[in-house]
Amino acid sequence: MSLGQAASPAAAPPAAAAPVLRFPPAPAPRPRPAAPILLSPPELTGGELAALREVLDSGWIAPAGPAPAAFEAALAAATGIPHQLATTSGTAALHLGYRLLGVEPGDEVWTSTLTFVATIAPAVQMGAVPRFLDVAPESWTLDPGLLERELARAARRGRLPRAVVPVDLFGQSCDLDAIAALCDRWGVPVLCDSAAALGASRRGRHAGQGARLAAFSFNGNKIVTTDGGGALASDDAALIARARHLAAQAKEPAAHYQHEVTGYAYGLSAVLAGLGLAQLPALGARVAARRAVFERYRAGLGALPGLGFMPEPGWSRANRWLSVALFRRPAGAPDREAVRRALAAAGIESRPVWKPLHLQPVFRAAPRAGGAVAAGLFAEGLCLPSGSGLGPAQQDRVVAAIRQVAGG
Repeated sequence: MSLGQAASPAAAPPAAAAPVLRFPPAPAPRPRPAAPILLSPPELTGGELAALREVLDSGWIAPAGPAPAAFEAALAAATGIPHQLATTSGTAALHLGYRLLGVEPGDEVWTSTLTFVATIAPAVQMGAVPRFLDVAPESWTLDPGLLERELARAARRGRLPRAVVPVDLFGQSCDLDAIAALCDRWGVPVLCDSAAALGASRRGRHAGQGARLAAFSFNGNKIVTTDGGGALASDDAALIARARHLAAQAKEPAAHYQHEVTGYAYGLSAVLAGLGLAQLPALGARVAARRAVFERYRAGLGALPGLGFMPEPGWSRANRWLSVALFRRPAGAPDREAVRRALAAAGIESRPVWKPLHLQPVFRAAPRAGGAVAAGLFAEGLCLPSGSGLGPAQQDRVVAAIRQVAGG
């Protein structure tokens, strides 16, 4: 090609093919985990907002006014115990009870070893010496036969307890008739810890009825709840009047603040009392629902080797606040802890029965009588989900998870 010739344009390269985009297949959607099943969640009736609105509209917020008084009257009707004081908690009610019974440093206070620490903690904090007694196998509550022997021995020593505090365990009434009769024989007052037993009865009488004093709880996990709250109850109007005085900082009637003794801020607020007023009408239905939950567990699990349930003596009608199963390993049941861990892995809450107080490190030096029955129940007992709103489908999940561990 000469210098004068124009260069012909070069041929354009062929257009590159559009890349083919290859996406990995979309992963299959993961199944959403089932909602957790809780041990004893609070349940609303639907009337709580209206009750709260009524309280707020009344202008009463403090522990005074019509709502606490109405709640106390409703509790009296529900339990048959005529005089009631609504308190900030069941523990506060017990503390007031110990104060009314004159517990002083060095006094002995006897209670069942199979209970929550709040049963005895206020007495210990007042300087009392706790003494723990074993439970009866047929009820899991304070053994009247053991109590009789120990009271007789204490009388011979000249050192009777200041108070005996039986416990209505997991919503089952203790044999309060026998316990109160024994204590009356030796002049020892009974303060019944009925914290979990609202709606329970024995021999036709409500739990706690017949004790010198009885304490109830309305904690968030109880069969009737005020979020936090409790009550102290008695047949003795003077005792509850004294408790009411102490619960309001023991103020004397005067234009100024006058105090002859010290008290506490233990009165239940009007707002929480309003919640209780909305909850109490559902008590009978909730007891029926929890008893039905217990029966479904017994039907679904009762045939498994070594598996049993908390007994109900013929004189008792428990509210079944918690359904409790026993996993007896020598009889072929799986280990209690293995079951609890398997339930937790499946999103199901459960809890061992109370660790007996005589086995708690804080009480290692406390005197006791017996304890083997309670210790065995702690080793083998597991509280299962028991809410009054627990549906059959949810309960089937619990049953299936236990049967899988048990190989049944």
